[in-house]
Amino acid sequence: MSSSHQRPSGQTNVTQHFEAYSVDDHNSAWSELWDSHNGDLWDKGSPSPALIDALEKEDSLTPIASDGHRKRALVPVRQMFTFPDSMLTEVQGCGKGYDVVMLALHGFDVVGLEISPTGVSVAEEYARHELQDPREYNFGAAWYKRETGTVKFVQGDFFKSHWEDELKYDLIYDYTFLCALHPTMRSRWASRMAHLLSPGGMLVCLEFPLYKDPSLPGPPWGLKGVHWDLLEEGGDGIVGSRKTTGESDGRFRRALYIKPERSYEHGQGTDMLSVYVRK
Repeated sequence: MSSSHQRPSGQTNVTQHFEAYSVDDHNSAWSELWDSHNGDLWDKGSPSPALIDALEKEDSLTPIASDGHRKRALVPVRQMFTFPDSMLTEVQGCGKGYDVVMLALHGFDVVGLEISPTGVSVAEEYARHELQDPREYNFGAAWYKRETGTVKFVQGDFFKSHWEDELKYDLIYDYTFLCALHPTMRSRWASRMAHLLSPGGMLVCLEFPLYKDPSLPGPPWGLKGVHWDLLEEGGDGIVGSRKTTGESDGRFRRALYIKPERSYEHGQGTDMLSVYVRK
C-alpha cells in the first residue's frame, strides 16, 4: 500500500476500512471501496515488473531454497515459461487490469476476475485504450514481439463457480489477492487454486508482503512462509500453527523460488517470485 495512505498507528486506510466489516462480508467491503472511487488505495499504476522479467528473461536465475540459502543449480527462466499460444491464464483480484493486459500483450489469452462491477468497468476501459496503444511499461528489455492474446474481464466471487464456465487454467497469477484475504480463508484459496488449474498448470505468485509481521491486522496481511505452508506442506496458512487441512497437501510442488531484480517500490528487496506446479 502506498505510504501516502499510511496512518500514524501503522494501519493503512484500507485496514481501517475493513475493521467495520465481518470476514463474511469482505466482498462488500472491497466493492464499497470501488464504488466510492477509492480504487487508487491499492493501485500500483503499472503491471508487475517482476512478472514481466520472468516472462521475458533469457538467462538463468539461481533459485533459493525454503531455508533462504541459494541453490547451486540454475533454472532457465525461458524454459519455465515456454507456453503454447493457446495458453489460458487467469488473474484474480485483477484491479484495473494492468497485469491482464500485459499478459495479453505477451501472447496469453487472459481472464481477469474482479468482485466489483465498477472494477470490471474500469479494467475494461483501461484495456480498450492500452491494447490499441500499449505503453512502454508493459515490456522489459528482453521483449520480443508476439501476437496479442485475448482479454476478458469477469465480475464474480473467486470462491464460487458461477463465473468460471468449468474452465481449467494453464496459468494463474497471484500478487495481492492472497494477502487481501483474511487468514482464515487461506486454506480455501489453496484448494480453489488446485481446482481451477489443469494438471501441470502453474500458479505464479509474487509473494507480498513478506516484510510485514503476520500478527498485524490487514489487509494486506503478512505472508512470510505462507505460500510454502499452504501449497507444499498442506497447512492452513497460519504459519506456526502446525495444522494441516488435508485439502491442499500434495497438490503442488514448488518449481521456482527467486528474488526478482525488479519489483514494486514497497516490495523491492523483500518480494519473492515463486512458481508452483499443479500435480
